[in-house]
Amino acid sequence: MSSLPNYYEILGLPRGATTEQIRDAAKTLGERFPEEARDPATNVAFRQLVQAYEILSDPKKRRQYDEQLREQTGELINVSVIGSRETVARHEEEQLLYLLVTIHAPLEWVETSYPVNVCLVIDRSTSMRGARLERVQAAARMVISRLAPGDVLSIVTFSDRADVIAPAEVERDPHRLISAVNSIEPSGGTEIYQGLLAGVRELVKLPTARYTNHLVLLTDGHTYGDEAHCLRLAEEAVGRGIAFSAFGIGTDWNDNFLDQLVAPSGGYSTYIENPAELSDYLQKQLQELATIYAKSVHLTLNLPSSVTCKDLFKLAPFAQPLSFQEPEVNLGAVESARPLAVLLELSIRAADADSTIRIPLRFRATIPAQQVRNRRFERAYTVRVMPGEVPFSPPSQVISAVQMLNLYRMNEKAWEEAQRGEAHAATSRMERLATRLIEAGHTRLGQEVMAETRRLAQVGTLSAETRKRLKYETRSLLTRTIFWDDDD
Repeated sequence: MSSLPNYYEILGLPRGATTEQIRDAAKTLGERFPEEARDPATNVAFRQLVQAYEILSDPKKRRQYDEQLREQTGELINVSVIGSRETVARHEEEQLLYLLVTIHAPLEWVETSYPVNVCLVIDRSTSMRGARLERVQAAARMVISRLAPGDVLSIVTFSDRADVIAPAEVERDPHRLISAVNSIEPSGGTEIYQGLLAGVRELVKLPTARYTNHLVLLTDGHTYGDEAHCLRLAEEAVGRGIAFSAFGIGTDWNDNFLDQLVAPSGGYSTYIENPAELSDYLQKQLQELATIYAKSVHLTLNLPSSVTCKDLFKLAPFAQPLSFQEPEVNLGAVESARPLAVLLELSIRAADADSTIRIPLRFRATIPAQQVRNRRFERAYTVRVMPGEVPFSPPSQVISAVQMLNLYRMNEKAWEEAQRGEAHAATSRMERLATRLIEAGHTRLGQEVMAETRRLAQVGTLSAETRKRLKYETRSLLTRTIFWDDDD
């Protein structure tokens, strides 16, 4: 049986692309062929482009094709890889290649719920006194009310010691849980490790293979001297099927530390500027946890000697930097209705490379609903090596993702310069960032950056509040490039 061509990759689109995106991609790619090369009978590449459009633009033909493609690969999960270029020049200089990797549940998969095992780890140090703790308590009460039958909830509070105020139990008593939440009183300092350790111990009381297991940290401050213990525990928890998320409330917490804490599990960290928003954030996360199709999706980068990974960034379902010190990286989970997407920034030195460079991407994932554990699958992206200068025209979706990543990096670089006392350099970079945001259509955010630039020029530094707000707002732009959300 002959192999089906991957029409999605021919068009440079993910499998969830809309009909409009398919039409636009086919038109853009077709216009790149000179008139004399637009004969499907003689030009194989143009013929495949025409076939891709004819199949994918017709809903009935597309459904049949998707089913055939899935049967051919025998996959329980869909992966598409879109590259910024198909050819590189044979010379000494470094050339960048971006790979946009999108992972979906099968298109025909009907969204189902899977039981969750959640532990809320709540900072009750003295700094949480007042509105912050009240909002956290309200959010915890919301979680209690929204969990489905069969879900498990435990609650840990911590300051300089930890207390389990609600142990992990399959049979919950909502009234008792709410009473425990209402009784939380602030006191003491902040030692996050104590809370995390107690939280992990509660989660593993249940057979974790039967649940989606998640620890949610809610904190407003820096931890004292136990960062290394926290990070080591986060790595150990991954091996027990536990993912971490972290919500920083206010402005006094360490955002880099929380990013590192959630990285081993492919988890989520964010800034809660207004404590009143916390319930909405937690409600959204609960909904996502209940509809996970695949969890612990790992990517192994076994790159050829001519290729180096410079950066790896998660774009969807949320934007988050990923750690790739180890060959295998935990990308996190795939939801039933939304993709998991990552952007790889690769450096290629092709002076001594063969005529083609094959970049293997090896994955493994656990799919609870299919009763599959550590299913392995592979994709590869091949780049041709050509003599002389090689023109290229990247797919629009890759261009957008790279542009947003560079805006996020500009913001981070400006903060680093401001921290070093290089106010002039930071101000100049912020001005360029504001201009590019406005040019990209993110007007409100661009105007906000411009206003902060004027303050930076006057006082020579950025406040912690400004730092976090701009960091997480520019980071969120990366997710919008995948879901095609509108901005103001």
